[in-house]
Amino acid sequence: MKKLFPIALSLVVASNGAVSAQNVPAQVVSVGDGDTIRIALDGKTETIRMACMDAPEKRQGIYGAASTNRLKQLLPRGAAVQVRQIERDRYKRLVGEVFVGGKSINLQMVREGQAVVYRQYLNACASTQEQYIKAEAEAKRKRLGFWNQDNPVMPWDFRRNARKN
Repeated sequence: MKKLFPIALSLVVASNGAVSAQNVPAQVVSVGDGDTIRIALDGKTETIRMACMDAPEKRQGIYGAASTNRLKQLLPRGAAVQVRQIERDRYKRLVGEVFVGGKSINLQMVREGQAVVYRQYLNACASTQEQYIKAEAEAKRKRLGFWNQDNPVMPWDFRRNARKN
């Protein structure tokens, strides 16, 4: 059965939307796509935008679907996770790094080629930046997941192009 975590958590939200950096236990409610999940946290459901990585969009064909499916395998409904909260984004989602058993799921997605390093926001993972960059280089070299295509369109470029059309 599902275990409920007693969570004594106060989000310290500053006027700019920043959240105090802390690891908090939570439970996965659902996976939205390859870089977004919903968690049960302090009696509420929160949307988490996974930090320091960007996954292919659902509309990016097989790569978006593969990324979403892999994240669902790694974070099934009810899974216990720890979230290192970084901030709130402009959509009021918590941005954070998600851990299971002490291992970063964000980094694992990059390592498997299911996501790319989001260099624009990589400072949020300052202590593990090099790991992200090395993991991406290795996935690219091995042509894993997203990198198994001749001319990959980065997720941020795909979104920008979709907005233009």
